[in-house]
Amino acid sequence: MIVNYTTSELDQLARIMRAEALAEGDLGMLMVGNVVVNRVLADCLTFKNIRSVYDAIYQPNQFVGTSSSLYQAKATTAEKNLAQRVLKGEYYHPATNALWFYAPSKNTNCKQVWYEQDLAGKYKNHCFYNPDPGICKQLH
Repeated sequence: MIVNYTTSELDQLARIMRAEALAEGDLGMLMVGNVVVNRVLADCLTFKNIRSVYDAIYQPNQFVGTSSSLYQAKATTAEKNLAQRVLKGEYYHPATNALWFYAPSKNTNCKQVWYEQDLAGKYKNHCFYNPDPGICKQLH
């Protein structure tokens, strides 16, 4: 386990992974989980006061999935198993060091720079962005 979590936070992580990336399958959901865990680990930028999975998910204006009906429904055992994998330290490129992601409009490429952060890569419909090297030492 790379971050401490409660049973409730495991469920919250599984639900936000589903709400943000259900259409991208297990791998897409795992990558969203990587971003959440990275935000807990990062002691930099706008994530300096994030110390838990709950803090990361409910940081204002971050995860639109929290208002989705997919987030409101209880997580399945399979979804919780995916969440446990990222909480134990499994990482998937391009989300390995990513702190941000977004889904561009259909038939639109990822921006090379988004909120002053460089594109790490794309998986299906999500673009992932890393902080600059040396900024978030916990992630590089």
